[in-house]
Amino acid sequence: MAYEHPSRDRIKTILEQAGAIAVVGLTNNPDRPAYEVSEAMLHRGYRIIPVNPKGEDVLGQKGYASLKDIPESIDIVNVFRRAEHTPPIAEEAAAVGAKTLWLQLGIASEEAARIASESGMTVIMDRCIKVEDAVLRPNRK
Repeated sequence: MAYEHPSRDRIKTILEQAGAIAVVGLTNNPDRPAYEVSEAMLHRGYRIIPVNPKGEDVLGQKGYASLKDIPESIDIVNVFRRAEHTPPIAEEAAAVGAKTLWLQLGIASEEAARIASESGMTVIMDRCIKVEDAVLRPNRK
């Protein structure tokens, strides 16, 4: 079965209900899209959890080396990694009970989408969470 984007109403609901957003690939490099997008989402009132191999803190937020190290439930796993790296991330997101797997603009993986969907997650691919939030929730913070 081919991937289909959730409806705009569904994406808006996901954003409205989002508590913790784990950002895979977020580091302290301000020139990277993950940094810019996460900074904007923080300013809009979202809770961002950096996930990077070093487990480094980013944007004043406690970082973790993997999703399984995060000691709270995760609503959205927002991925800034190349498509070929996303299936294992989808598996880990499923293992920790994340609700949504969000692959950023320019990233799509049918395999990751299948893994996430089969575990009950909503999947969003090739869309920027910052842009979607600004369009669907323009009056937020």
